[in-house]
Amino acid sequence: MKAVADYFNDRKESTDKNGDITEENVFVVWMCKTLQNFKALVSTTVPDGMYYELTYNGDRAELYLDAYKKWENKCIKVED
Repeated sequence: MKAVADYFNDRKESTDKNGDITEENVFVVWMCKTLQNFKALVSTTVPDGMYYELTYNGDRAELYLDAYKKWENKCIKVED
């Protein structure tokens, strides 16, 4: 979770009232592990609409971080 905290702290706006965050401000929403690999969707306690996808490639010992902004949460009724 340090990767997400570092990412946020390096990119936050200078006017951001939240200040720096630590690993304690990052939480796992969903995680899946297969063999030596894992994928996790994580968020922070900062109400900025961001969420992060972490993918660990155990074969290469590499962690990939994707950052996303939530634009909308819309309910769509589906008929049978």
